[in-house]
Amino acid sequence: MGSHAESITDDLIEAFDCDGVVCLRGVIDADWIDSLCIGVDKNIATPSPRGRVWDHDDHGRTTLYDSQVWLDIEEYRAFVEGSPMAELAGRLMRATAVNFFFDAIFTRTTGAQFRTPFHQDEPFWSVEGYQTCSSWMPLVSVEKKSALEFVRGSHRWNQRYAQTNFGALTGDDRDQVEYTDRDDVIPFPDIESDRDQYDMLSWDMEPGDVAIFNARMIHGGSGNLAPDRDLKVFNTQWLGDDVRIIFRDEGMDPDHRDVMIEHGLAPGDRVSGPLYPEIWRAS
Repeated sequence: MGSHAESITDDLIEAFDCDGVVCLRGVIDADWIDSLCIGVDKNIATPSPRGRVWDHDDHGRTTLYDSQVWLDIEEYRAFVEGSPMAELAGRLMRATAVNFFFDAIFTRTTGAQFRTPFHQDEPFWSVEGYQTCSSWMPLVSVEKKSALEFVRGSHRWNQRYAQTNFGALTGDDRDQVEYTDRDDVIPFPDIESDRDQYDMLSWDMEPGDVAIFNARMIHGGSGNLAPDRDLKVFNTQWLGDDVRIIFRDEGMDPDHRDVMIEHGLAPGDRVSGPLYPEIWRAS
């Protein structure tokens, strides 16, 4: 299985820096995709305690989310430790070293119409830094209209927003993230109601393609599936040089506070240790 590091050109690095997201074509070999499909099927059959159904409509169509399962599902762990994803992320971020943060799956059964609300990732996390990124990697073909959408350049908007409270959306107390009476936070822009005012990016994607985006990017969507289409996405989150631990008063999802404290990590520390291993370092 090749590293595909040669696919990260100077132009792609510049596009990632300016736009906040790039779509890399065919950089994950079929063997990895096949292995992850096995892992996701295991995950769907037996979700972790962190798994939850985000949506269940009147037709029985569901949207499942689960995260931090890489230590329990061998196919996930093999991908985290052995795939080219850490190097791809590190080169795009211009990082000297990359630590793994966590994994997540998003699955939608055939024809599901649930759309993830627009949001940013990093403000939900137990870390803070510019060199944070997520990889959105479909394990099945996905049409542009059903793929994740990104607001070009929004990772560079120097503003803190009140993020979507997914707890209100899902009814699950574990998803509560609520901003109250903070002078540095303004309401989140209503992207859906004013789409023409924003430069949106999304792509038709095939297994092996991956969209890597800065975790401060405004993004959402990946619903509107055709009646004969389902969706299985495996995400990984990666941390670079400037990232430090932070415990947020408004809440975090996923909340790593307890496990970080248990492993001797504290606010201001660089993320490290067996739960957040360094996977790649520039030579």
